[in-house]
Amino acid sequence: MDPRLTIIERRLKDIKRIIAVSGGKGGVGKSLTASVMALIFSRLGYKTGLLDLDFGGPSIHTVLGLKGALPREEKGIIPPDAHGIKFMSIIHYAGDNPSPIRGIDISNAMIELLAITRWGRLDFLIIDMPPGIGDSTLDVIRLLKRAEFLIITTESRVTLDVVNKLLNLLKELKAPIIGVIENMKLTRSSFLSKEIGALDVPFLGEIDFDSGLEDAIGNVDHILGSYSKDPIC
Repeated sequence: MDPRLTIIERRLKDIKRIIAVSGGKGGVGKSLTASVMALIFSRLGYKTGLLDLDFGGPSIHTVLGLKGALPREEKGIIPPDAHGIKFMSIIHYAGDNPSPIRGIDISNAMIELLAITRWGRLDFLIIDMPPGIGDSTLDVIRLLKRAEFLIITTESRVTLDVVNKLLNLLKELKAPIIGVIENMKLTRSSFLSKEIGALDVPFLGEIDFDSGLEDAIGNVDHILGSYSKDPIC
């Protein structure tokens, strides 16, 4: 048995809730949603951590406008503070260089990151999941047994097809599902909410498409201002 697995359990024991933000496909707004959730929880006074597990394309550091924030070593790795959030990502080590890892190497990298990171006491740990419904999703279910899944999707039928597969996988493995959020909504169609309802999964609401949001990336006050003007229905 890999001794790091026991260490991971110790690292996570003082975290009250672990929320994995997933969607099956890339480009649906997982990273931005995870970042905004963490920022809101922190500003409400909750001790919050944010973990970017998208090793192939980490982007939360860009969303939060982070430069030069590095973890420190002390019987493990203590995440740096980012706008009141404990933030951990492979970007701390790879920088702007690509991380061409796959298969078992991704699992090993995930195990290593979880084993070395000292989160301490947290109310929430928010995880930005990588796209896809393969090994990374299975690893999170296996390694973070208390993880609850929040699913982000768009009204695209192609995206919905992948979300259906993801939801079926989570149900089969008995992983807790918080619900589904429809992001970047462009129409008044209720198609997606009906489809999700038919799957016996909570449909949590909609976030309208915001054409000005791209200009807010990197400025957390502007990002939160954009979301406060367009709350989830």
